[in-house]
Amino acid sequence: MKILVLNGPNLNLLGTREPEIYGTETLHDIEDKLTTKASESAVDIDFFQSNSEDGLIDRLHQAKKDSVDYVIINPGAFTHTSVALRDAFLGTNIPFIEVHISNIYSREDFRKKSFLSDISTGLITGLGTAGYEFALSSITRRG
Repeated sequence: MKILVLNGPNLNLLGTREPEIYGTETLHDIEDKLTTKASESAVDIDFFQSNSEDGLIDRLHQAKKDSVDYVIINPGAFTHTSVALRDAFLGTNIPFIEVHISNIYSREDFRKKSFLSDISTGLITGLGTAGYEFALSSITRRG
């Protein structure tokens, strides 16, 4: 099984960006944990982070060519703005789980709307960085 973990804008700043909201773990810390868990399940896992919408879309298109089975995505601010990212998921037809470190429903009103949730397989929000691990565990249980 091939899984791609996509992270959107500003997630490269994890560990230092608003630690009261996002915690102190870095993106590298999250990737290390997921790599370990994936190896325990014989899963091929890859990671990509971009601060640009086109970078995420191009990587998602490549994932289809690479026969990726599943995507875990934290789209960051693109959650609330990107019809183009939504269309890329619809166009590639790769199932995905949307992950958010903070609870988007307890924050500003504009963060309560996701352009992806209704087409995702699942949504994990507000459980900190463990949400990535829960998403991976859910995918591997489904097989």
